Amino acid sequence: MLAFAVRRILISIPILLLASFIVFALGVSSGNPLAPLLEKNPPAPPNVIAAETARLHLDQPLIPRYFSWLGGLLHGDFGPSVISTQNIGAELGTRFWVTIRLIALAMVIALILAVVVGVLSAVKQYTATDYTTTFLGFLFLAMPSFWLAILLKQGGIEFNKAVDAQVIYTIGATSIPPPAGTGAKIVDVLGHMVLPTIALALISYASWSRFTRASMLEVMNSDYVRLARSKGLSRRTVMVKHALRTALIPLTTVTALDIASIIGGAVVTETVFQWKGMGDFLLNAIRTEDVYAASSWLLLTGVIVVLFNLIADLLYGVLDPRIRYA
Repeated sequence: MLAFAVRRILISIPILLLASFIVFALGVSSGNPLAPLLEKNPPAPPNVIAAETARLHLDQPLIPRYFSWLGGLLHGDFGPSVISTQNIGAELGTRFWVTIRLIALAMVIALILAVVVGVLSAVKQYTATDYTTTFLGFLFLAMPSFWLAILLKQGGIEFNKAVDAQVIYTIGATSIPPPAGTGAKIVDVLGHMVLPTIALALISYASWSRFTRASMLEVMNSDYVRLARSKGLSRRTVMVKHALRTALIPLTTVTALDIASIIGGAVVTETVFQWKGMGDFLLNAIRTEDVYAASSWLLLTGVIVVLFNLIADLLYGVLDPRIRYA
């Protein structure tokens, strides 16, 4: 198992490097980050433009710039930002913890809902419960994430107006200024997470619950489940220890593959609710044509995707001991 994990990590390194180079090259060719400085009226002095060109390494060819950036990453240097006062590594680290708490909580909620609803729908196939959960699943699947987030935000605003009080938080990741006291700060953070988490979780839950239902139906009709029933095992034991454990393998695969989509959904959700997370960081980097910031964002998210897929592969052996890695 350890050898398999190491091999997967080693294989992922060239993939991450290739992806980062493609984004870096596209960023370099997309525009000139000095455009705002050149378009000033009166124009900036030539020595200022020359200094900024050297600071951003714009006077170097593409390949040396890319490898210089990679070499800097080994020492914790994420490269110079177009915003001279911004440290890309420190800023990205701060934004990362804002976003990861949203993604982690949304995934946990979506997985719990998907398993519960998927199993219930499979056990009660072709009943009113199955039809209701199927309708709700396809309803959320049809909703774009930004539209659902806007609906929830507007609903929160209208509710606050109706009760004439700030009951539901609709803007920001925390209150400004934050409340005093550790307990009050925790409650404040959790309150701001309610609507963004619901928006992000419902979209993922909808597809995952359908996979769980289909997988459970397939497993419930398998020979070994029939054998377990014929041995006189209780329905609960058969469902939990035999059917569900095997049915979770496809869900594990889908969850790992969907992590990139969840990160993309987080970018949209953060924009709607005006969070200062990784989504806002990426959009600012694109807006200012900050190649180093955008490439650093991609590299970090790429590591997250690879890590989740590695965890999924390792979980296969836990869910089904018959799976072994040579």
